[in-house]
Amino acid sequence: MRRVHVALALIAGLALMVGAPTVFGQAQGPDTVILTGSPMGGVKFEHKKHSTERAAGKCETCHHPSKTEKAATAPQQKCTDCHTKTAVAPMKTKLQAAFHNPMAKEGTCIGCHLEQNKAGKAAPTKCNECHKKENK
Repeated sequence: MRRVHVALALIAGLALMVGAPTVFGQAQGPDTVILTGSPMGGVKFEHKKHSTERAAGKCETCHHPSKTEKAATAPQQKCTDCHTKTAVAPMKTKLQAAFHNPMAKEGTCIGCHLEQNKAGKAAPTKCNECHKKENK
């Protein structure tokens, strides 16, 4: 019986060593990303700053669990893996709406920025504060 426990512990340890770099590597993501596709200009998104300071390392703050209609292929995927400029079935939420609604009053990015401002922390809420023509 002891051999079985040792073998199971070794297998679990090996699985963690093999799987951990993939999971932890995915969670870190790039330091900076330019989000393109908006006619107003790209958004320079400081992923590292947001993930460490703003979301306190909680990836699920922005990366929601996958839906049953479209299962995730990685622990944290790029928004554009599922949300595209024009929603393609089974997805219902297009890319812009994933970040904010057309009036920029609610959505992942703008919602958090509005909450930050209510808490006394300066966060951009005007279109041109995030969207810049030079970010392509």
